[in-house]
Amino acid sequence: MHVSRICSDLVKIRSENPPGTTAEVIEYIRGFLDGIGIRSEVFCAGQGMDNLVAIQKDATLMLCGHVDVVPAPGDNWSRPPFSGDIAEGCVWGRGATDMKGGCAAILSACETLADAGKDMPATLAFVCDEETGGENGTRFLLAKKALPPCDCIIAEPTPSLHPSIGQKGLCRMEIAFSGIPAHGSLYPAVGRSAIMEAVPFLEWVKTLYNRDYPVDASLQEIINRSAGVVAKEFRIDGVSDVLQRLTFNPGTIHGGEKSNVVAERCTLELEIRVPWGCSIPETIAEIRAHAGNAVVTPQEAFVPTITDPSSRIVTVTCNAVQHAWNKPSFPFVQWAASDARHLRSAGFRVIEYGPGEIESLHAVNERVTITSLEKAVEIYGDVMQQYAGEQA
Repeated sequence: MHVSRICSDLVKIRSENPPGTTAEVIEYIRGFLDGIGIRSEVFCAGQGMDNLVAIQKDATLMLCGHVDVVPAPGDNWSRPPFSGDIAEGCVWGRGATDMKGGCAAILSACETLADAGKDMPATLAFVCDEETGGENGTRFLLAKKALPPCDCIIAEPTPSLHPSIGQKGLCRMEIAFSGIPAHGSLYPAVGRSAIMEAVPFLEWVKTLYNRDYPVDASLQEIINRSAGVVAKEFRIDGVSDVLQRLTFNPGTIHGGEKSNVVAERCTLELEIRVPWGCSIPETIAEIRAHAGNAVVTPQEAFVPTITDPSSRIVTVTCNAVQHAWNKPSFPFVQWAASDARHLRSAGFRVIEYGPGEIESLHAVNERVTITSLEKAVEIYGDVMQQYAGEQA
């Protein structure tokens, strides 16, 4: 089956997260693999949040993809978001880029090997819940020790010539400000507003972006090259600062009881993206010191991670990319987070490489070009052949 048809089939199966139900799409993948002679096991985290693992004995490589997608409100789409239309050289619909296109390319590469009568040299993992942190997906499988550490490619969308080898860290926290309620007509002479307590804190948070965090020369070189890749591919100005500095987002804020009552409570949800060289514990301690009487509750934190650019998985994949596209390939680091951080923490050497149209990621009219799908199939096949040779 052509990779575009596999991608179309996957897009048509709804797996929005929330709610995160993936049973139907995992069953499609299980049936596909069974049809080409690859046995697999389904791990359910509950409420239809299914994952699939196909362990290959003695494999030193794993190909991985997530099958959940972000929600897709139907407004402003030129084609229905779950149509899976194949038209204008693309497969269209929610998840085509992030990342059912990558999952389809993995399946197609496996089918190509099976059709050639070759043994499968890689473990496969298709997971749920990546879009909301991986608790029921990759983290669930790691907790069950269902995935043996090895070299890994996650088929996340990337620039066509550049696998991703690292990501900034992140820290999410809740900051609860408290006040003294009073009649609103008497404020600020009487009472203390929890909302106004948050204002100077947010002004201070802005200053975090201006700090520099020195790193060693080799990592700085990777960051500098990455900035060029990201500026070109993602069309983002000032991306060098984004990669090297602490970025922040006050995602939600809720406070107050009525317009005529001095606010007793105000709760802020803050996310920071942590660069290499920045200490998360020290940053949290400083946030507490500037939050006044607020209670700061960290919710989750992950340090920046990176795979050694000289490791086998990086060099083999870059060589395969260069061969497929006939252009130089080198790795880059990015500011976003994915399941790669969980796998690296568990001892995997992880890169991300996959097909997709980056500008359509999480956007209306999401799509993936058929050319990028076909190239990904070729690249995954090349990498698997290299690892099969290593095992022989």
